Amino acid sequence: MNVTFDPAKVKFDENALVPAIIQDAVSKEVLTLAYMNQEALSLTISKEETWLYSRSRRKLWHKGETSGNVQKVTAIHYDCDGDAILVQVIPMGPACHRGTYSCFDKAVTAAPDRFSVINWLESVVARREAERPEGSYTTYLFTKGLDKILKKVGEESAEVIIAAKNRSADELRHETADLLYHLLVLLREQKLPLDEVLRELEERNVKNGKSHGEN
Repeated sequence: MNVTFDPAKVKFDENALVPAIIQDAVSKEVLTLAYMNQEALSLTISKEETWLYSRSRRKLWHKGETSGNVQKVTAIHYDCDGDAILVQVIPMGPACHRGTYSCFDKAVTAAPDRFSVINWLESVVARREAERPEGSYTTYLFTKGLDKILKKVGEESAEVIIAAKNRSADELRHETADLLYHLLVLLREQKLPLDEVLRELEERNVKNGKSHGEN
């Protein structure tokens, strides 16, 4: 967990609570909005798992205490005013009491950008890992585990090479899409955010002293 967070800078409201946005550290999707009192925040920091305060039950609760769907905290940040915090976590299952990955319904983007489908697919993979719906191929991969996922990445890489050698644009498009999907599954299994891969590319450009997109 990040060590720069200073709990003394958090401003609690008149009810001694602070809003806590819980975010998947890998997919960056918001999982839920909850509240913490000072004790919940202290426990979250010391235990490195999410502890919250239930306003309806008026009691402290440990996320996943009964369901097993704990959230491993990787970082905590406060906003510019210190009156709200962002808690980044690795969820060990669904975040919502409905059994869904997130408490928020998936938003529809009116004007998707060029890479919005990658963001969408990363989110779908994260949901499948958390919810494990029956009949889902992604569920099958996560259930089978790392060796199966690695085998599929290897197979799809070989298929991309064959498609390129065949000079078939349709085949190459199809196999590249399969490879990208399986790579996203692998990154999720390894709990490595795609953002870190993109950051690696950025850092390489900086080291080379070149602008974005140059090689």
